[in-house]
Amino acid sequence: MKRKLSKTQIVCIILLWVALCYQVLVNAKQIDGPTIVMLLISGGFVFIPVYKSLKKG
Repeated sequence: MKRKLSKTQIVCIILLWVALCYQVLVNAKQIDGPTIVMLLISGGFVFIPVYKSLKKG
């Protein structure tokens, strides 16, 4: 059974995801469909476990 995430872990995960998105958007030559889809999928990978962890608590 997995332990739920602490508030500090949740904040760190979200801040790292935001920093990654910022780097991708700033350094992209053009923002096109695959870039947007990649950001949405990565958001799902980040926010679904965070939501589930908050829902347990």
